[in-house]
Amino acid sequence: MTGVRGPRAALAVPPRTPPTPLPARGPRTSRARRFTLVLAAAAVLAGCATGTTGASGTTEATPDAPGTSASAPKGSPAPAQGTARTPRGTLLVADFGGDTVTFVDPGRDGSGRGGKAIGSVEVGTAPYGLVVGEDGRAWVATAEGVAVVDTQRRTRLALVPYGTETGPVTTGEYRGGGMGIALAPDGRHVYVGVNVPDGNGTVEVIDTATREVTGTAPVGRRPFDVDVSPDGREVYATDHDSFDVTAVDARTLKTRRMEVAPYGTEGGLDSWLKPHYAVVRPQDGKLLLPFEGERLAVLDPRTGEVAIERMTANTHQHGAALAPDGTLVVVGTGPIGPDDEDPSLTVRTPDGKERIVPLDGPHEDVAVSEDGRTAYVTGGFTRDGYWNGITVVDLEDVKSDVKSDVKSDGTSEPVRLEAGNRPLGIAIL
Repeated sequence: MTGVRGPRAALAVPPRTPPTPLPARGPRTSRARRFTLVLAAAAVLAGCATGTTGASGTTEATPDAPGTSASAPKGSPAPAQGTARTPRGTLLVADFGGDTVTFVDPGRDGSGRGGKAIGSVEVGTAPYGLVVGEDGRAWVATAEGVAVVDTQRRTRLALVPYGTETGPVTTGEYRGGGMGIALAPDGRHVYVGVNVPDGNGTVEVIDTATREVTGTAPVGRRPFDVDVSPDGREVYATDHDSFDVTAVDARTLKTRRMEVAPYGTEGGLDSWLKPHYAVVRPQDGKLLLPFEGERLAVLDPRTGEVAIERMTANTHQHGAALAPDGTLVVVGTGPIGPDDEDPSLTVRTPDGKERIVPLDGPHEDVAVSEDGRTAYVTGGFTRDGYWNGITVVDLEDVKSDVKSDVKSDGTSEPVRLEAGNRPLGIAIL
């Protein structure tokens, strides 16, 4: 999300004074995916450590599958023989500051109340995004490769090395390696966006049966997010530093670039006004990309045309997710300029009505429960200001306010749940 703010064309807001990017930091600090208001001149989090941190417990993981090169580390203790396994609804967070994935009990009725971390698995340096398949395996994009995790035994099965050369394994916002990650609808392939420092990235295709990279497609710079079309025919990389989305044909790996820059591209790499995360709308296959709590870019991947809809949070935005009923939830990270509002979660109904839920400090990504009633927002954030936990938001309460167009006094306050070590990516079993 780094860069300097450029002018916001066609807005009744004066141009903002660009913050000056600060140099990369030294050794890694602790992490969590929501942040305080230190954004206008926040220092870039970067590190120099390599390797992985130790994980708790003594249970040995299953040996790596053929075609993978990493040894399997120890994970948290597997559930005892005859007892319940990791329950459905458990949250998984990628600990960008801890080289682990943490398993989190979301509490009573998924509300966060009484919830707690129940174990962690060492996966590799600086894990970013993760996704869980119907078979219960999690795929985690780290700086070293894609980790494969058995979520029932809570152990790492394998580490699939990248085919793309990304340089030394490091930590921090600009580290090389995997960022966005997605599964094909049929579960047969994983698609991971691989960042190449100071250059264009790639999308790598992993066969989930063999756990091998079977193809690579060139994309833009820093693929923050990866999504797949509802029919599985195309893969979309949201390229943060090149102001575009790259569509990849899942069969041929041919690519086409679609610019998504509602504020223009002035400022280049130093601009704040870039795409971060996207969601694919199931009914028409269009991509929804939020910008600055002011504009929602609706990209039609068939034509490359972008329509703009108004948003109201007026804050820098990152993670996004769709509830089953089409409600869009978007994470507002907090101010990067003097006119920005504080961190928030935008809850936007399919007809475009919004309710803004204040958040305590910066956050990064969000997932929505299977029943659409609850949003889980990670506190890790890609920059400074993060905290080690998850904020839980009751979406039913918020949506009832949106429908009545009245902010009720009874709206539930978000619940903060300590979990993980600078958690960025989040998935729900």
